[in-house]
Amino acid sequence: MSAVSERLPTFPWDKLEPYKKTAAAHPDGIVDLSVGTPVDPVPDLVQKALIDAADSPGYPTVWGTPALRDAITGWVERRLGARGVTHRHVLPIVGSKELVAWLPTQLGLGPGDRVAYPRLAYPTYEVGARLARAEYEVYDDPTTLDPEGLKLLWLNSPSNPTGRVLPKEELTRIVAWAREHRVLVFSDECYLELGWEADPVSVLHPDVNGGSLEGIVAVHSLSKRSNLAGYRAAFLAGDPAVLGPLLEIRKHGGMMTPAPTQAAVVAALGDDSHVREQRERYAARRTALRAALEGHGFRIEHSEASLYLWATRDESCWDTVAHLAELGILVAPGDFYGPAGERFVRVALTATDERVRAAAARL
Repeated sequence: MSAVSERLPTFPWDKLEPYKKTAAAHPDGIVDLSVGTPVDPVPDLVQKALIDAADSPGYPTVWGTPALRDAITGWVERRLGARGVTHRHVLPIVGSKELVAWLPTQLGLGPGDRVAYPRLAYPTYEVGARLARAEYEVYDDPTTLDPEGLKLLWLNSPSNPTGRVLPKEELTRIVAWAREHRVLVFSDECYLELGWEADPVSVLHPDVNGGSLEGIVAVHSLSKRSNLAGYRAAFLAGDPAVLGPLLEIRKHGGMMTPAPTQAAVVAALGDDSHVREQRERYAARRTALRAALEGHGFRIEHSEASLYLWATRDESCWDTVAHLAELGILVAPGDFYGPAGERFVRVALTATDERVRAAAARL
């Protein structure tokens, strides 16, 4: 076990503990804008679906119920504009983080294979490559990478942590380049329904992929759009030639979404009204926090989508973390997401209205 753990970096969130203690000592309590975990209620119709499916004594299937696959294919076509999506084009997963962490291993990657991801990125892309003993590298423009040995290309739009959105034209160019060089593209689109100053587009849209899903897979999650982080509810959609073997591997590994969660996902994907209501909550919090941060001397970059503000005072991110902790506000240091973030902090919108008002008042 030690040999596996030694391949991994230090778990970054442990470094925040001293600052969390400082923030928690504030007389009015902590405002935690660091991790980005949902705080609003799970929609009633989703809770009802979960409860109605609570009597599920048998094993669920890895591929999910036909109703779940119907719900995913219908949503992918209705919301993302994809065409010709069948059950073979979709695969439920047990939350998106486990997929990101174990995908290189499940693809059979190893020493000599390369995994690439954005220069500022979710740390688990690197973790996945390390677990598989594959090589990894970051990019600003993936089409400048050497395609030799590049087996997996991660895209992330809207970006975590920056909120940057890749325009349709850029996605089209990247997909064409990847296909030319036979590089598999996985596009992490978990924040796609949270565009503010841009309208994010999926790699599954025919304007991007020319009507073919060959060589591309999109990753989607219900954690943020439907407040289902605690349910571990996510799915893949894309090339059946990729998803078919993954399904077989995941059957052997017992990677099954629990049956009540499957029922909850069917309900959540069939209802758009709760997503609009949640967006309105986040939009109001975003407006309040952005104005307060800018009034406090911060500059906000990108942040046109997602659940975060990418903010800087042009100083070390840890100096900023310490400064805000003294105000009882906890944020994530930008270097969690790569050295390029060393002068930024990531400020999450995932706090209650009351806590967001408190943060704005302190700033």
